[in-house]
Amino acid sequence: MKLHPQGMYLVNGALQAEAPAGVTQTDARRGTIAYSILEAHNTSGDMDNLRMKFDSMTSHDITYVGIIQTARASGMEKFPLPYVMTNCHNSLCAVGGTINEDDHQFALSAAHKYGGIYVPPNMAVIHSYNREMMSGCGRMILGSDSHTRYGALGTMAVGEGGGELAKQLVGRTYDMAYPGVVAIYLTGKPNPGVGPHDVALALVGATYANGYVKNKVMEFIGPGVANLSADYRNGIDVMTTETTCWSSIWQTDAVTEQYFVQHGRPEAYKELKPADVAYYDGVIELDLSTVECMIALPMHPSYAYPIRELKANAREILAAAQEQANKQLGGKVQMDLVSKITADGRIYVEQGVVAGCSGGTYENICAVADILRGQNCGNGAFKFSVYPDSMPTYLELVKNGAVADIVSAGGIFRECFCGPCFGAGDTPANGEFSIRHTTRNFPNREGSKPGEGQISAVALMDARSIAATAANGGYLTAASEVCDTEYTAPEYHFDQGVYDKRVYNGWGHPEPDYALKFGPNIKDWPEQPALTEDLLVKVVSYITDPVTTTDELIPSGETSSFRSNPLRLAEFTLSRKDPAYVPNAKAVHALDEARRAGQMPAEVQAVYAALEKAGYHPDAAATNIGSAIFANKPGDGSAREQAASCQRVLGGAANFACEYATKRYRSNCINWGMLPFLTDTPEVLANGDYVFLPGVRKALLEAADQMEAVAVKADGSTTKFTVRLGAMTDAERQILADGCLINYYKNH
Repeated sequence: MKLHPQGMYLVNGALQAEAPAGVTQTDARRGTIAYSILEAHNTSGDMDNLRMKFDSMTSHDITYVGIIQTARASGMEKFPLPYVMTNCHNSLCAVGGTINEDDHQFALSAAHKYGGIYVPPNMAVIHSYNREMMSGCGRMILGSDSHTRYGALGTMAVGEGGGELAKQLVGRTYDMAYPGVVAIYLTGKPNPGVGPHDVALALVGATYANGYVKNKVMEFIGPGVANLSADYRNGIDVMTTETTCWSSIWQTDAVTEQYFVQHGRPEAYKELKPADVAYYDGVIELDLSTVECMIALPMHPSYAYPIRELKANAREILAAAQEQANKQLGGKVQMDLVSKITADGRIYVEQGVVAGCSGGTYENICAVADILRGQNCGNGAFKFSVYPDSMPTYLELVKNGAVADIVSAGGIFRECFCGPCFGAGDTPANGEFSIRHTTRNFPNREGSKPGEGQISAVALMDARSIAATAANGGYLTAASEVCDTEYTAPEYHFDQGVYDKRVYNGWGHPEPDYALKFGPNIKDWPEQPALTEDLLVKVVSYITDPVTTTDELIPSGETSSFRSNPLRLAEFTLSRKDPAYVPNAKAVHALDEARRAGQMPAEVQAVYAALEKAGYHPDAAATNIGSAIFANKPGDGSAREQAASCQRVLGGAANFACEYATKRYRSNCINWGMLPFLTDTPEVLANGDYVFLPGVRKALLEAADQMEAVAVKADGSTTKFTVRLGAMTDAERQILADGCLINYYKNH
């Protein structure tokens, strides 16, 4: 794999460093596939500043209630575009009594009332349904899940927080500057046993840490594309999220066309390819024949190694991985990977899982069946489970005997469910090591609770190597080591009748008088204050990790059962990273409530006395008091808006950071009225400091490059420093001034 340090031109299918005679770089930028799709969806008339409307949207049952509640509060009367609501995240979780199914019934009633598409629990995981039924060449889909990626089917898809979906539901646009486009130039053909997750992990490992494709579009082109099936492409594509890219798109061909014919939608196909001359802001050349069977060690998809290399240096690599993991866990509990090396030097794992939009696809599971046919997973500690991605996939696997092969070998076949990917399914025992073909292996996504002394470890591998490991009773084995497997690749037959009988499709037929069905845990968003002229915030958590994930800001797993109750869910904010955050944030919120009641707590009086000494004369009674956190680089991971909204409902008013890991988390902060400050001097701040921001509202609305800030220490000393907000649209600045997206729509 080669990452070129500069942009390059594609000229009649060949890469070159220089532009052809008479062609400018500006003209050549228009030659990418991405440009043509973005241009078709842009309403601004200015390709440098995009204002986009999408063809359809999708959410699952962790996010759709909050989105609809936001849109209702903002004046929505019907869904203005097709909106798919799937139920694949909380369909098997028993935590919280009836509240999961209550949410599902809310979604069904919303589909009736507003004209939406409701996919019942266990019918399909979110991204598989959208691939099968909603994708199309040249289309754009917006989803409230970070792995909203359908580029392999010619569809530019974007995962964002719920606020961005609410904007589309009230007729507004998705606004951003034109993104960079990076070509992934594929050549060669994968070797037997090497699956799509192997290619994906190799790409993630090469691009995540260096930010090569951060917030850009990955455009897959080159002769190697033709050597990949549609399922294989989808498996690579869904993992592009883990590179921190913004979206993805692939050139289309006869394979793509056959996919749409197979799924009864031939009209969804059209050829997409770069123009004769196209300019890319970066290029990754990847010879598929060089990719080996891979493993991504805990606790990130980018910690990727060839399995061959890991096995040859097991003790050294596992020791380094566990040291890195334990540092990330902050001493709460110790992960032990080295103990998984047996006396004969082999690595032993206790669990294998193939699941979801990345692992549970038809071809992956057929390959698993081919490897396990006639084999035995054993009756030891190792266990193996498979979750198909949709019921049409499940039905075909039953018909062709794959389910029988897997179950006969000792595997467990389950429903369509995303649980193993986000920490709510097949939770290992304490101390166990799990290998999974899922999208993420972030901390706690396997169900661990480090604060309670519980820890297990997850590595990511391709379904083929997981099956090879299962056939060896848990001894880590690359699929390339199983040389006698015949991959049968049985033809797939899609049966849409499975969906026709169960999916409610109300698109274009809203029923305005239909009553929404509320459960006792479905609550409205609490009101949020507008930004005052000055602002006082207290830093209540100071996180120095290189990256802070959204899973750490609001844990996944059983906490998601409370996703429709903002105040109840907020109790979990930073619970596994900084348990003191919630009580500290509540204490600051109480100070502001006292201020609003006409009181001025002694702690706040002391802060203003220090500011008076420093020459500031704020109107303390008219200045909001909020909480804030500092984190080096927050927001890697999930698109779910709760990572920001939970901070906000606890009184959060700002974040301070050196950098934001993803656009979607920063957008979530903006949409919930939290100022996403950037600072180059984090050493000025400490946990417990107050920060006064004089004239912040005026500076925000006037798009000031920098803003003045004053840190007030516990001893009364003060330090001036500067902060900035980075590039924002006029609408984003007004949303922050109004206090949140809901307020913005009420006011404008």
